[in-house]
Amino acid sequence: MRRILVFGATVLTAALVTSSAATSSPTAGHAPGGWVGTWAASPGAGVAGTENGYPNYSIRNVIHTSVGGDRVRVRLANTFGRTPLTLGHVTVAVARSGTSPAAKPGTMRTVTIGGQRSAVVPAAAEVLSDPVDLAVPRDADLLVTTYTPTPSGPVTYHSFAAQTSFFTRDGDFADQESGAAFTEQTGAWHYVSGVDVHSTARGSVAVLGDSITDGAGSTTNANNRWPDLLSDRLRGRLGVLNAGIGGNRLLLDIPGHPFGRNALARLADDVLSQGDVRTLIVLEGINDIQQDPHQTDPAMIISAYRQVIAQAKARGVRVIGATIVPFKGWRVWDETLEATRQAVNDFIRESHEFDAVIDFDKATQDPADPLRMLPAYDSGDHLHPNDAGYRAMAAAVDLAKL
Repeated sequence: MRRILVFGATVLTAALVTSSAATSSPTAGHAPGGWVGTWAASPGAGVAGTENGYPNYSIRNVIHTSVGGDRVRVRLANTFGRTPLTLGHVTVAVARSGTSPAAKPGTMRTVTIGGQRSAVVPAAAEVLSDPVDLAVPRDADLLVTTYTPTPSGPVTYHSFAAQTSFFTRDGDFADQESGAAFTEQTGAWHYVSGVDVHSTARGSVAVLGDSITDGAGSTTNANNRWPDLLSDRLRGRLGVLNAGIGGNRLLLDIPGHPFGRNALARLADDVLSQGDVRTLIVLEGINDIQQDPHQTDPAMIISAYRQVIAQAKARGVRVIGATIVPFKGWRVWDETLEATRQAVNDFIRESHEFDAVIDFDKATQDPADPLRMLPAYDSGDHLHPNDAGYRAMAAAVDLAKL
């Protein structure tokens, strides 16, 4: 019987965390064939109350690929740890299904780091594993399992995954194919922050965002976040990397909160150093407007966009601006906040400072009341789309602009 624990507002069986890793920056005229990001999850914080870490835990993270390849490497993070993290055993495998801890027979591989099965990740750091020979399908599920033998902490994690992963407190079961030992569940991803594959894809697209990019309001274990649905449309031509964190803001953050560092503080780690990013889509700003303290000066939000654009372009990355979706009916909506959203969206559409624009506002609004989300797309809270809404967002992306 699986035992589910609750930590704060997120259902977990243990809260776990991740961070990003460095890779080469993109170059013009890239030929297909090389290391490309297939999946990412931005670390948000350290799990509260885990100053001792998760000693003797094996955590089996279930992640979903956007592109396939013939080799794989894994990014493992101790971003919010204050002490060194010992990884005693790490494995990767193709999942038998997206809702089980079992591996597809014959696909379990031990992951080494610097040629060693065990590795120590310094505080506030991450590591990139050695390449592992494994046929990785696109649009499939992988299992990335970490065994941590000794105390360390706090544990780095991405608090909302819209995906069930698994763990055990009873020792090293990282290479167990059946998954029988993994009797507890978590709704978070721990320690793993990215997966690259050796692929013929022409690089990857990263999405810097908040809970709407993270998939809040979508069906759990269905991969119906809008970046996943965009990946379905791309059919493996480009990797899609989700750098969304629920509650994230452009300008402010709360240290230690799972909403993560502000977007500018995490841009380099969560986007620019991920696997072969060629294009960045920016969908941030609604939390600056609707969270307390409310940012009602659109110039402040626009200045943050300009910094994102400047820093990404300095690394050779194209930047696409996405308009902020309607939120009338959300618990704090008022005309002042709406005026800020409208001014920000006008800048995105009309400034020509982005390389291209995706108009998610128009794609999701109710024609009868354009300040509201179309009811058929609304998860029920008037801020987050449902599966149909995320599908409409993915469909609004002009693939040629990527």
